[in-house]
Amino acid sequence: MEYILGIMSAQSTQAIGIAGFAAYVLSYLMLTLRWISADSTVYFALNLAAARLVLVSLAHSFNLASALIQLFWICISIVGITMRLTRRGTAA
Repeated sequence: MEYILGIMSAQSTQAIGIAGFAAYVLSYLMLTLRWISADSTVYFALNLAAARLVLVSLAHSFNLASALIQLFWICISIVGITMRLTRRGTAA
């Protein structure tokens, strides 16, 4: 992973971070407009993708606070997805 990030330009990682920002905004917009529920796997999957993209963008311009927020978001999203998938499996 470090090798891959090492050959990426600052512009590439910034574009990836902007895609992460867009994923965060999209998930919040979809939640606000009630296109998805906060209890849906899609909501957590979008937040997981957003956090991973923003975390990649920190490779060229590291910020510890931002990295910790993204890691927290990744962990919470994984827990949320796991809980929903497990619940679906037991309900069937």
